[in-house]
Amino acid sequence: MKIGLVCPASLPATQFGGIMFLCLDIAKESAALGHNITIYTTDLDFANNATTFNKNLPRKEIVDNFTIKRSHTWFRYSLFFVNPGIYFQMMKDTPDIIHTIGIRSFQSFIAAVVSKKKKIPLVISDQGGLTTHPDLTNSNFFKKILHRAQFVLIKFIINQATKIIVPNTYEKNIFLEFSESSKIEVVRNGINLETLKTSTKDFKKKYNLNCKFILFIGRFSKVKGIDVLLNAVKIIKNRTELQNFKFVIMGVDFGFQDKMFEMINVLHLKEKILVIKNPSREDVIAAYKESEFLVLPSRWELSPLTPLEGFAFKKSVISTNTHGIPFTIKHGIQGILVEPENYQQLADAILELVKDENKRNSFGIAGFDMVTRECNSLTMTKNTLKIYEKILDKTSETVKT
Repeated sequence: MKIGLVCPASLPATQFGGIMFLCLDIAKESAALGHNITIYTTDLDFANNATTFNKNLPRKEIVDNFTIKRSHTWFRYSLFFVNPGIYFQMMKDTPDIIHTIGIRSFQSFIAAVVSKKKKIPLVISDQGGLTTHPDLTNSNFFKKILHRAQFVLIKFIINQATKIIVPNTYEKNIFLEFSESSKIEVVRNGINLETLKTSTKDFKKKYNLNCKFILFIGRFSKVKGIDVLLNAVKIIKNRTELQNFKFVIMGVDFGFQDKMFEMINVLHLKEKILVIKNPSREDVIAAYKESEFLVLPSRWELSPLTPLEGFAFKKSVISTNTHGIPFTIKHGIQGILVEPENYQQLADAILELVKDENKRNSFGIAGFDMVTRECNSLTMTKNTLKIYEKILDKTSETVKT
């Protein structure tokens, strides 16, 4: 198959987040299975922020046997990037099928336009909380107006789609407000186990850590619940069980970094917390490997990949019992889920795993089994390709009749 994948960001912007990795993993695994893959995207370079676009990046690049085609972003508002060149790139090419990931984007709108004009089947995946993301309600007046305006584009994209792929029934129920059930397919998100290797040797030595550590990885954003984690650490920082433990917080600033450092100072947590800003992918992977367990107290997640990456290293996870998280982490099986905002409950859960090494090992092994069995990129890609094939078979039969 000749497959066109569309995403707001691709390499080298590895800190953009989950939808970029999902797109890359589908591309890499599909190419390895013999398919012709092109990713259409922007020239986001990231450079440790979400605002750097690099005209010097190659317009066309071959990586791991798939092609990345970039076009320059003329302007942006927040994470909405406008790169008109993507339209001409896609109109020049003729993939058998188009799959766009992250539909609240200019790139997905163009994918839908090209699909309609060239009569190419369109598959869409959101991965961004179509109606449930906190930014839709906790934003300024101008952003709220923009989000409402986006829904005109979103409805066009959904109506144009042949199939909608969602990672769990939580997101399926969101899309049922806009589409019939028969149009929606569930494919669980997966991570690429082969890429979870690092050149970083001895993470603890590199960052002068002479103790065990508990890990948070994520954007420095209020949505990720960093403030809840800091309040939980304040409660237990002097407990004897934590004398040989520190908390490592790794991520990129998405608006909460200054407040985070302010809280660390006010709550007198400097001795207990190490913050690593703008970490390399190699350091992130090394941190997974050497950590004791993960703490991810998000206020909202759709289908998080970070717990899956932790599970790949047999690490247990503490997170929150909200939105799509329980569809990824089973409470009492792969980790502990606490109520969002409840930092006392979070503090108790941290102590529970600190004191019970057997329990955290058991949770980690259960998570590892799930990832190797079903939540990996190869399984995800094979299930996605089956959907493409069914669409193309049906399209072929329609043409014949």
